Amino acid sequence: MTDIPTRVWNHKWKIDPIVRSLIDTDFYKLLMCQSVFRNNRDTQVTFSLINRSKNVPLANLIDEGELREQLDHIRSLSLSRGESTWLRGNTFYGKRQMFRPDFVEWFENVRLPAYHLERVGDQYELTFEGTWPEVMLWEIPALAVLMELRGRAVLNQMGRFELQILYARAMTKLWEKVEKLRHVPELRIADFGTRRRHSFLWQDWCVQAMGAGLGESFVGTSNCLIAKNRDLEAIGTNAHELPMVYAALAGDDAALAQAPYDVLADWHEEHDGNLRIILPDTYGTEGFLRNAPDYLAGWTGMRIDSGDPATGAEVAINWWKSRGEDPTKKLVIFSDGLDETKILELYQQFAGRVRVSFGWGTLLTNDFRGLAPDDGLAPFSLVCKAIKANGSPTVKLSDNPNKAMGPAEEIARYKRVFGVGDQTAMDVVV
Repeated sequence: MTDIPTRVWNHKWKIDPIVRSLIDTDFYKLLMCQSVFRNNRDTQVTFSLINRSKNVPLANLIDEGELREQLDHIRSLSLSRGESTWLRGNTFYGKRQMFRPDFVEWFENVRLPAYHLERVGDQYELTFEGTWPEVMLWEIPALAVLMELRGRAVLNQMGRFELQILYARAMTKLWEKVEKLRHVPELRIADFGTRRRHSFLWQDWCVQAMGAGLGESFVGTSNCLIAKNRDLEAIGTNAHELPMVYAALAGDDAALAQAPYDVLADWHEEHDGNLRIILPDTYGTEGFLRNAPDYLAGWTGMRIDSGDPATGAEVAINWWKSRGEDPTKKLVIFSDGLDETKILELYQQFAGRVRVSFGWGTLLTNDFRGLAPDDGLAPFSLVCKAIKANGSPTVKLSDNPNKAMGPAEEIARYKRVFGVGDQTAMDVVV
């Protein structure tokens, strides 16, 4: 097992690059990329870094030269033979050759496109432009780089013994969480913590700890490289990116209203009925379900990723009942801002009413709250989102208005088209 404090003390970026591989990314990113490659490969998009935590001055903490070195390193990466073989021949969700030969061949030859980096005040403006399948691959590694460089800036001010104590405390903190969860019957929990992790080495340690502490309750990781290296299940389906871009490409209000369902129709065709998890909150869960075609009620389950999670699960249960489905046979995946206390609370509330699962993200792989001077390693809310598609702005409404993004006039239009009424604002922790 890696001696993380010693590695941090000794590391140089050429020994420990933040992103080690093009598959050091979330599984759903590759699944979505294949769908985009098939259906929208010529769409031109712009992705942009968005720091929701304005109190974290990234440009003051992170040296621009170091940031450029890490981003340039990512542009030099390509799939290794072993990584290509893993994608081509492995079984994912019970299906062999989930990734088609034409997509893997394209992926083997891809290099990430150029980036634009500029300092604006105490923040960085980081954008990526080009064809959708190429640009979308920047999202996860870009976030991982910014998060880890910020962490390294704090760690570089600490002595060797301070680092040993810091990581000992962080390990103890995580293990105490695991101990609270380990005796929960039929718990299903996966690592979803790639994008805002403390570091690759720390995420890898967390995954090993989860596997050792939770046994069969730990069902896998969203990180493809760790899944490959640790012989774990790669976990994931799709994200808000798809409906956001499809909606931006819609020609009128009628096409806009239909866009989220067009996404799932393409997804269904892409995966032959597999990976049938609905993510309904991009433009408001209640409106999405109210107008959803009947066939979606037959899908496997739903991911709850914004708003109050208990409310979201109740809405899902009532919707399934209204469509003649048995909720006890449906899967609800909670994935927003989870920690062990919330996991236990939601499990106790919904176990037996639905099949409950959890995608544990930032507070699994980056919970250093209270462990560094001035809380300098506390996680913060950083995202990298599509902001334009073929020149049109994208919009996300969410079930939490504090997560909404897009031009104000377009947000108003989307709320009208999707029938979004009053929403309850909630703090965005991560």
